[in-house]
Amino acid sequence: YLLLSLPSDSSWDAAYERELQTFQDIGDAGEIWFGEESMARIIRWLEKQKVPPDSPMLDIGTGNGVLLVELAKSGYTNLTGVDYSPAAIQLSEKVTEKERMSNIKLKVEDFLAPSAELSGFEVCIDKGTFDAISLNPDNAVGKRKQYLRSLCRALKPEGFFLITSCNWTKEELLNEFREGFEILEELPTPKFCFGGRIGNSVTALVFQRK
Repeated sequence: YLLLSLPSDSSWDAAYERELQTFQDIGDAGEIWFGEESMARIIRWLEKQKVPPDSPMLDIGTGNGVLLVELAKSGYTNLTGVDYSPAAIQLSEKVTEKERMSNIKLKVEDFLAPSAELSGFEVCIDKGTFDAISLNPDNAVGKRKQYLRSLCRALKPEGFFLITSCNWTKEELLNEFREGFEILEELPTPKFCFGGRIGNSVTALVFQRK
């Protein structure tokens, strides 16, 4: 498994400030976490599962909001993105405005200390946010437990949780989310060969809340 190089807490805002300035200068929304294929993988699963287009969906740690834009282009109409970085939400707003996506709600929220209104979602999606929390040197174990509590509050019973990670194996994620969730499916991700052994650099799983 490859460890993703992530900014520290103090530099997330600075990173998004740079991306915001770049977007204002040249219209580039910045990095797509795990690449475009990761977004297509999520959308294919939602379509295969026949998730209704008006199902409330939450993008946890939305960053530049590009996943939400792709979901909207695919016909999903009840979309919310949260990020604890105000600069990220500013960037998301710029990106969605450019794409004329008026059905996307964006909020500055710390998912580890969410507001009461962050609830009632049928689908929650995480691409790298749980990874970032896991690498936090300040009480990472406690933060992971708080993440699980927040997820249980945000997601309706029987709702779907789609997580993409480059720091956790399938078995580790099953252990992390064993309380309150059951695994539905492992989504196919690119494989690599190292030393004659084949493995995955990214894990993508779908859980259902019990």
